[in-house]
Amino acid sequence: MMRVTAARIAGFVMAAFLVAAPVLASAATWNIDPDHTSIGFKVRHLMVSNVKGVFGKVSGVVHIDDRDFAKSSVTATIDTTSIDTGVAKRDAHLKSADFLDVAKYPTMTFVSTGVTKGSGGGFKVLGNLTLHGVTRPVALEVEGLSPEVKDPMGTIRRGASASTTINRKDFGLTWNKMLEAGGVAVGDEVKINIEVEMTQAK
Repeated sequence: MMRVTAARIAGFVMAAFLVAAPVLASAATWNIDPDHTSIGFKVRHLMVSNVKGVFGKVSGVVHIDDRDFAKSSVTATIDTTSIDTGVAKRDAHLKSADFLDVAKYPTMTFVSTGVTKGSGGGFKVLGNLTLHGVTRPVALEVEGLSPEVKDPMGTIRRGASASTTINRKDFGLTWNKMLEAGGVAVGDEVKINIEVEMTQAK
């Protein structure tokens, strides 16, 4: 009788493992690859054109559950001192107390609070962005995740594209100048585009 019971218990354990295995395999932790990730932005200048720039240093961790995206999460840190618009004088102004005040706020962070399905196979990542000492909710529109790919070094990689728009004044970035002909020197809306590449954590 005890042998039968032990066999049954072993069978139940094996069956539970086989059922759970696909679920476990579908969830993984990924590290953001700073060398292949771009945090780009653009904002109106003098009401006539867009100035574009990037933040060159970013790090973070992404947990992805392909079977249930609601269980996924993102945490990212961006080095505000790495801002680059291609013009040194402008970058220095953006780093000053008039804008990012990088001496006081050297980083900005994004911490997700939820993930929901979007349209066209994409999804929306809701979270809190902390910038210039102010935390506000934002929503990232994610186009979708790439399939997993193994690079020549054997590292598993994955990527995604995301975008959002924020109002800089919501984060205390209020500096501006009025133009003689009307309008202002810098627009309030900042459009953000993210190209992220991740490596699977070992």
